[in-house]
Amino acid sequence: RMEPQNVTNPVTEFVLLGFNYSLKIQQFLFMVFFIVYLMTCLGNITILTTVITDYHLHIPMYFFLANLAFTDITESSVNTPILLSGLLSQHKTVPFKECIFHMFVFHFIGGAHIFLLAVMAADRYVAVHKPLQYLTIMNLEVCLGLVTGSWAGGFIHSATQIALLLPLPYCGPNTLDNFHCDVPQVLKVACIDTYQTELLMVSNGGLLLIVIFVLLLISYTVILVKIRRQVTGGTHKALSTCIAQIMAISITFIPGIFIYARPFKTFELDKVASIFFTVLVPVLNPMVYTLRNTEMKKAIRRLVSRVLFSGER
Repeated sequence: RMEPQNVTNPVTEFVLLGFNYSLKIQQFLFMVFFIVYLMTCLGNITILTTVITDYHLHIPMYFFLANLAFTDITESSVNTPILLSGLLSQHKTVPFKECIFHMFVFHFIGGAHIFLLAVMAADRYVAVHKPLQYLTIMNLEVCLGLVTGSWAGGFIHSATQIALLLPLPYCGPNTLDNFHCDVPQVLKVACIDTYQTELLMVSNGGLLLIVIFVLLLISYTVILVKIRRQVTGGTHKALSTCIAQIMAISITFIPGIFIYARPFKTFELDKVASIFFTVLVPVLNPMVYTLRNTEMKKAIRRLVSRVLFSGER
């Protein structure tokens, strides 16, 4: 690490290095990620609209799913436009304050997303272990409280990250080896020893991801064991829902743990993991939930039929 220096020229902007590919490859990647972004918006807006308009889905599980879809749209909208603009330019500069604000919003939404996944696991646990009392336990007040708590948790997580970053002096170099501003890259350009800050960052981000991921895997294992012992007609439906949610948490947590649960050293796969975590996960979630959920697919078909029917009229 760099030793403390006399900060005479504080950094006022950062340069995002992005990708060093040929122009044709970057144009191809632009088209790919632009299509991915459109699919993200279409898929998650479809889930939101379906849950809001279809009374069959006015139950806790789909209420949480709609909130998850909202975080997918907003998280993708925070990061993908920056990725796309970076692919069209050789270097992209970002003012210091804008970089800090971007990190706050990104970690705020990302934190809420993580806590919502934990809430959805708790919802499935109650549905499987207390089926008769499920709607009584998971009433509207409880659901609203859990969603509010998820967003509050995301806010606290993000505010803590920024509070650890802001006091540090940044005197260059001002290049960030990523396509967007993120904590590991910004922390590396501070011109004092940041070892203790890195440990706090890993505890607030990476360790939290690991703990929640392990708890989620344990809870879903317990749920799956419980489901397999049942011989009711809804067993296959419940099993499909749980498998879908295990897939969703895995594709979310594994890249995040790779990025945030280790000392902030540079690896070749960092950008790939960052793209997967911030751009691809939001488009995969609606696919996972709709392809593995018969009730959701039926509701989407009903929505499409209503739209087409109203158009004909």
